[in-house]
Amino acid sequence: MKKNIAIVGAGFSGAVIANQLAQAGYTVDVFESRPHIAGNCHSERDPETNVMVHVYGPHIFHTDNERAWEFVNRYAEFKPYVNRVKAITGGRVFTLPINLLTINNFFGKTFRPAEAQAFLESVADKSIENPQTFEEQALRFVGRELYEAFFKTYTIKQWGLEPSQLPASILKRLPVRFNYDDNYFNHKYQGMPANGYTELVENVLKVPGITVHLNTRFDPADKGNYEHVFYSGPIDAWFKHAEGRLPYRTLDFEVFRDKGDYQGNAVVNYCDDAEPYTRITEHKHFSPWEKHDGTIMYKEYSRQCEENDTPYYPIRQAREKAQLEKYVNLAKDEPNVTFVGRLGTYRYLDMDVTINEALITSDKFLEAAKSGARMPAFAIDPLA
Repeated sequence: MKKNIAIVGAGFSGAVIANQLAQAGYTVDVFESRPHIAGNCHSERDPETNVMVHVYGPHIFHTDNERAWEFVNRYAEFKPYVNRVKAITGGRVFTLPINLLTINNFFGKTFRPAEAQAFLESVADKSIENPQTFEEQALRFVGRELYEAFFKTYTIKQWGLEPSQLPASILKRLPVRFNYDDNYFNHKYQGMPANGYTELVENVLKVPGITVHLNTRFDPADKGNYEHVFYSGPIDAWFKHAEGRLPYRTLDFEVFRDKGDYQGNAVVNYCDDAEPYTRITEHKHFSPWEKHDGTIMYKEYSRQCEENDTPYYPIRQAREKAQLEKYVNLAKDEPNVTFVGRLGTYRYLDMDVTINEALITSDKFLEAAKSGARMPAFAIDPLA
């Protein structure tokens, strides 16, 4: 029996699966169309400032998943890092997520926690009993003023859609805190790899039996040369867009440099329409244990993804879900191919979820190989 595996994509999904299967005795070819590994998590030193740059935008590792945390710490040194986001709206600077300081500063109050909670309840739209859209969710929980200041225009810039067209579930991920905690995430483990994500992925791939082919596209016609293919590229591309292109949002970056400290923080969101970009990220602040005289910033612009762009965020509205369902059905009829990761399952996945799902996928493949069962097209149902 052939024990050679093809993995398409050298991001976290592909690298983790390659790592696990190579350790189990398989020979693994990893095909990566870009000139580097690590996918959109790729990081590198800026030659002018020597700052470690998150080339495709910032990635902060945060998780409650013990297995994912243990895995990444096996292959890189992680430094403590807390993401503290600032937001500019109406010419003033606030803290995000909305917390007690944000509420007091915005309304010119000195509320205690219970008072702030009662105040927001008093300005909330109580006529909305079961919020269905992003807009309804915001109006129900924070009221119109905070919604329009922090969420409405930012959402339009980010998604190219009115908040009334987006599901309420997007806003459910943004907490409101009635204390002064300004940690953007609320997870047990938070950190940053000391030498960047690319070194981490490189170490994950340093297992005997793995060969990485950069600048190389995998032709689906070659799948017969392998016992199994794990595909982390866009699911619609595998099927030559037979059901049309699945839509994504992409990002453009305007890069500029300066001396010293440009904005005093890693991430500053621009929530109103005074600026066309959604945020500025200053990358030296993602590595606060390093010292640099110079600094490099990214202004981030969001727009609809076109054919030759890098896809970032899947747009999972009703129409897109119906289109995805057609691709899922095609995938289930594709023998010896498993679709993985953000692009392969058309879901927005944080890094820890991506890693955990790759570990689960590896487990299921090895179990199926032992029992002689067929490995499914998806280890995790993309329609769930």
